[in-house]
Amino acid sequence: MAGVARGDDGLWRCSWAVGIPIYEAYHDEEWGRPVRDDSALFEKISLEAFQSGLSWITILRKRPAFRAAFHGFDIEKVAAFGESDVERLLNDAGIVRNRAKIEATIHNARVAADLPLALGEILWSYAPEPRPRRELIPATSPESIAMAKALRKRGFRFVGPTTAYALMQATGMVDDHHPDCYIDPVA
Repeated sequence: MAGVARGDDGLWRCSWAVGIPIYEAYHDEEWGRPVRDDSALFEKISLEAFQSGLSWITILRKRPAFRAAFHGFDIEKVAAFGESDVERLLNDAGIVRNRAKIEATIHNARVAADLPLALGEILWSYAPEPRPRRELIPATSPESIAMAKALRKRGFRFVGPTTAYALMQATGMVDDHHPDCYIDPVA
């Protein structure tokens, strides 16, 4: 993230979010806000995996179709998907049609459904202590590396340290808004 920029509304935002309405809305209403609901966390981890190799704006634009295709990312419903669902998803032009990512999402739902603890409890156990906002943002952290390793050990797919760190940012486990961003720090 390279600083802040002033939006058309006069507010100073993280520069990546300025000038594109869907990014501004995501930045202002979601990014960095704490998410603890298991289905919402499953959606975030799934979309982060689908984003791998693509731009985040592609995923945001397709998010309504993803939500419909994956039944609101209800873990139990997605865990019950079979081969006919994989074929349905591969033919759904509204989402990213990547067999490996589709199959990983279904597999991850099955893993999440069988966890001994809630998904949120596991994910949030890797959240670092709150720290001051900073200008230079890493792609990974010791916590995201540990989270990715633990998730892979449990059987999750498409969850490397960079994806885990993006998940931490998106769900408020870390506050990576620029220090001069107008968004109030989340407690």
